Amino acid sequence: MRLKALLIGLGLPLAGRFTLRVTMPPGGGAGASTAGLVALARAVGVPPSPELIELVREIEGASDPLVFPHPERLIWASREGRVLDLLPPLPRFQVLGGFWGEAQRTEPRDLAFPDVTDLAARIRGADLQALAQVASASAQRCLGLRGPKGDPTEALAARHGALGFLIAHTGSARGLIFAPGMAPRAAEADLRAAGFCKITRFSAGG
Repeated sequence: MRLKALLIGLGLPLAGRFTLRVTMPPGGGAGASTAGLVALARAVGVPPSPELIELVREIEGASDPLVFPHPERLIWASREGRVLDLLPPLPRFQVLGGFWGEAQRTEPRDLAFPDVTDLAARIRGADLQALAQVASASAQRCLGLRGPKGDPTEALAARHGALGFLIAHTGSARGLIFAPGMAPRAAEADLRAAGFCKITRFSAGG
């Protein structure tokens, strides 16, 4: 149905066959639904644009800023599909993480999230340590308000010397934040033992 809505919104015929494979669980909270629709639009020759992301938002009720060149630099209102602020380039960092707990698909009418206005004000010009603390504070507020109880991510971050941790505010994605090259190999087994799946590591920023 979402593919049909996308093609109609793009003014394209309802024809063709598409196969989309993802390596993360549905409802993981890592932007797969937005990425899937954007990928399908690209497959039929539609370039990325703010208009495309607005169409995705209309279809899903929320979106991620994946059509922008540097989405990590945007403070993004996902339910409104608009940029609230543009940030300087982030410092280089590494994330070790995966998916923990029940999957949770985005519900557009769900607005029960903590206020992080004060945290957003601390991002501009912050170094990696400060940014990791902001991410941790945001995650702690979300877990305190929405759960689930027993989330092991903060304890894992402390155990392995991470600068901080992050979570998908809707979904099961979680990660430990490290300085470049500092994520210990031994931590992967620890995450797996704590119930994480699809464990991965990636670098960003810089």
